[in-house]
Amino acid sequence: MPPPRQRWRLRWRPGARGLAVPLPEAKLPPARRGAPAPFTNMAPAQKSCQTGKISTAEVAVQSHTSQDAGVQTDQSKDAARDFQQEVQVDYTRLLSFLQRVEDVVIKELNKNWKSHAFDGFEVNWTDQNETVSCLHTLSYPDAQDQNLQVTSVSWNATGSVVACSYGRLDDGDWGTEKSYVCTWNLDRRGLNPQRPDLVVDVPSSVMCLAFHPSQPSLIVGGLFSGEVVVWDTSRIEDPLILRTGMTDDTHTDPVYQVNWLPDAKHGNHFQLLSASTDGKILVWREERDGRLALAEGFALVAQQIPRSIQLKKLAWGEAAVGVTSLSFSHFDPRVFVVGVEGGYSLKCSTAAQTEALHRTGTSVPLRAPAELAFTPHGGPVYSVSCSPFHRNLFLSCGTDGHVHLHSMLQAQPLISLQLSKKYLFCVRWSPVRPLVFAAASGEGDVQLFDFEKSSQKPAVSIKQTTAESPVYCLEFNVKQTQLLAAGDATGTVKVWQLSSDFTEQGPREMNHLEQLASEVTD
Repeated sequence: MPPPRQRWRLRWRPGARGLAVPLPEAKLPPARRGAPAPFTNMAPAQKSCQTGKISTAEVAVQSHTSQDAGVQTDQSKDAARDFQQEVQVDYTRLLSFLQRVEDVVIKELNKNWKSHAFDGFEVNWTDQNETVSCLHTLSYPDAQDQNLQVTSVSWNATGSVVACSYGRLDDGDWGTEKSYVCTWNLDRRGLNPQRPDLVVDVPSSVMCLAFHPSQPSLIVGGLFSGEVVVWDTSRIEDPLILRTGMTDDTHTDPVYQVNWLPDAKHGNHFQLLSASTDGKILVWREERDGRLALAEGFALVAQQIPRSIQLKKLAWGEAAVGVTSLSFSHFDPRVFVVGVEGGYSLKCSTAAQTEALHRTGTSVPLRAPAELAFTPHGGPVYSVSCSPFHRNLFLSCGTDGHVHLHSMLQAQPLISLQLSKKYLFCVRWSPVRPLVFAAASGEGDVQLFDFEKSSQKPAVSIKQTTAESPVYCLEFNVKQTQLLAAGDATGTVKVWQLSSDFTEQGPREMNHLEQLASEVTD
């Protein structure tokens, strides 16, 4: 019975140029006299890589009997003698042949090595549902019993721990409701998906959180009350180590975005940034008494937002502009983009010096950071994400179900994609694939988009929840790049494992991204 056939997966690795192994431009070694040669009865070559006509007596693989010579007993010596007698090589002609075809062979090998014919070619026989698979389904039953939703997720500096915050993003009187921050170490033996390694009780809904970029145990959170707090997960009994408290400097609306900012004045130190729908973007520094003090700040006032021809239809006033999301440039630490309740995105700078027309008294004067307003969405913007591979590109999404691909050099979007008939709550660029991003929808889907495959439809749409419960947040894992975490309205965090289709960069992917960025709209 023949052995079963094996199923093979063929993949061209990035950088392959038609040959599996790079070949240097070296000359073929001359034939060595006395060495066995595989060619017999060769005719002169006609400037080609092919040989002349070969004798049909393939004695190298046939015997004169109906049985293989390797298994004969009584005739094995005679077969070997016949084989030796029939293999007669003219080494002078062989050497002459090799010298004649050497240049042609080297030329063809070099041509194959430099060819781009198979750039980006990939054979994938796996089904779509094998491209992304659910690795973990994490939840905290006490939070689910309170019908709390996952409002934010974050990976720690090692990539092994995922944290989520619980609160509510829908309507209702829930501002003072007790909520939680939970963490799971996915590398821990005996991981219990319904029993977090750490649970932090919080007296107000936690709207957002972010792990420290280099210290794996530190998490900053933004609360519905307007406070900003920092927890140290290595302190099991009392993890709260820093807080803003409720002062004149504290946000007066919920905090929807928190970030760790490198402190330019103190080397490896970090400051904290928070953004709120009260229109303020505040930077906090650590004080010795466990308090966060306001170091500097910005305020968005409609009157100070740059006007453009495309935005004339909007009514500009003097009211504060509520900030819903924020993303810093990966190339210029002074540049950041914010999404606001009015439906548009703004390019901003921490280097701004103009004082903001903000009436609320704070301990430090606030500045007006906005430099450019982009063409708006059809409703509030819920998420923005700056490209880690191009200094001018960013994504935005919102309640109109569209994702906009923007260049910071022009107001109009380069591309506008409708990915959902409902809200889109979060969008994130891949940290390893320049043309890939993920979006979380109000229809319960996580959509993975790959501009290399299509500029119109998602490469994969993952059903995270049933009954179309919204997916509110998602984050790629920068350290373990095959992992993507997404949190939803059912109080569940799912960790999705991505195939190499979404983690291996193509050979011309950066060129494609540059082409997208250079497109100019009318």
